[in-house]
Amino acid sequence: MLIDWFTVIAQIINFLVLVYLLKRFLYGPIIKAMDRRQEKIALRLEGARKKKEEAEQETELFLKKNREFDARHEEMLSQIKKEAEARRVELIKEARSRVDADMARWYGAIEKEKETFLQDIRRHAVRHTCAIVSRAIKDLSNADLENRITSIFIERLQNVDNNEREALAQAIQHSMEGIKVNSAFEIPGESAKEIVQLLQKLTTDPVAVRFEILPELICGIELKLHGRKISWNIADYLESFEESMRATIEAKGIKKQPE
Repeated sequence: MLIDWFTVIAQIINFLVLVYLLKRFLYGPIIKAMDRRQEKIALRLEGARKKKEEAEQETELFLKKNREFDARHEEMLSQIKKEAEARRVELIKEARSRVDADMARWYGAIEKEKETFLQDIRRHAVRHTCAIVSRAIKDLSNADLENRITSIFIERLQNVDNNEREALAQAIQHSMEGIKVNSAFEIPGESAKEIVQLLQKLTTDPVAVRFEILPELICGIELKLHGRKISWNIADYLESFEESMRATIEAKGIKKQPE
């Protein structure tokens, strides 16, 4: 069988021309279209990836803000609870202070009324006791009560111990106001003179003695000198009576304010 080389070469040329034409007008556009499509798909995938990343970032930011909000919310709730508790404690303290103040005023008023009542009882008791003692002494010894009180005071002044005598002497020397003798009655002249003489024996300097009448002493006489005092007073003997009356009143329900 003879080979027709012309035909073979023509077919080869035709095939090459066909391949060129297919590549030029068919495969080339198809490949370019596929490349463009692939690029578009890649761009879309890249855009989708970026959007996904942005969405994830926004989601993370939202979650972070949500966590921060929850934390602030808890912190605010805790702060509100603390402030409410502090306010509650403050209100309780204020209420307790008001109650304590009211109780203090009430106890103060009760104590004042009690002291006033006791003072009234004491004054009446002293006054009536003095009157009874005065009548009793007059009936028994025919001696005036005031003279007897003066005599007792003079005896007490005469019988002071050495320490008291020395203290009185120093008080006389340092006193700028002089010596003051108070009594509930007028001291007779002889008794007053005797008191001055006793005081003069305590110092070599002249002494100035002022006698004053103080009715509130009630059957009493006292010597005041530079912070020192020598006295005799029937009221002193009634202190136990006053304490007894105080105990009786408190036993009936008038109590002192608790500390």
